[in-house]
Amino acid sequence: MPSFRKPFALACALAVSWSLLAGCSNSGDAGKKYAVATDTTFAPFEYTDSKGNFVGADLDILAAVAKDQGFQYELRPLGFDAAVAALESNQADGVIAGMSITDKRKEKYNFSEPYYNSHIVVAVAAGNDAVKSYADLSDKTVAAKTGTEGAKFAESLAPKYHFKINYFADSPTMYEDVKTGNSVACFEDSPVMAYGISQNNGLKIVNDPSEKSPGSSYGFAVMKNSAANQKLLTLFQTGLANLKKNGQLKAIMDKYNLNYDF
Repeated sequence: MPSFRKPFALACALAVSWSLLAGCSNSGDAGKKYAVATDTTFAPFEYTDSKGNFVGADLDILAAVAKDQGFQYELRPLGFDAAVAALESNQADGVIAGMSITDKRKEKYNFSEPYYNSHIVVAVAAGNDAVKSYADLSDKTVAAKTGTEGAKFAESLAPKYHFKINYFADSPTMYEDVKTGNSVACFEDSPVMAYGISQNNGLKIVNDPSEKSPGSSYGFAVMKNSAANQKLLTLFQTGLANLKKNGQLKAIMDKYNLNYDF
């Protein structure tokens, strides 16, 4: 028997074995590793804990979805603005960062179904008893994070209540601006502010029923017009649906004391 047949047969066997292994992958895209960008300080969705570990509900959801669907990913904690910029410049395949699903964002991105529902709250320094309503913000300066629903809500109220807005890239810096008195209040997503207060961030929520706070839902985002990104979105969407059915999503929300309403 010619000696060349043994290596040829071995190669064929390996090829068949590899094709079978590839077929076992739920993703149908063996070896593909997606780059997923996220925020750095948006607790409890993403943050660094007391032991220096980067943790949060968004990270747990992504990990559970990836395990459910059998795909790999590289997490890139960049900050919200940088995460979105990475997505738009094709440096990231998707974003999970407590990102609100809005009509304006839908013009550029495709979103998964929501995994959390939120609304906007206004908070002041814990010792501030002078601000009890939006009217008390008149002729003062408030704080908001660039590109967020909180900033959008503040901008909608500013003409009526005549206040100025300072913009920040992250929550901790924004909170410090309020605590030092440079800004009298800040606009923030309700679960993030509630978690911050539970961790003694030095703020308190002011409720004013005179203006209805806007609600928003968080979703996983990819750029439109990209076949690879749509593949990732389909994987995430399928995995998220499974997490809702099998109770994993609720367990994650319970872990971080977040409301679950799906």
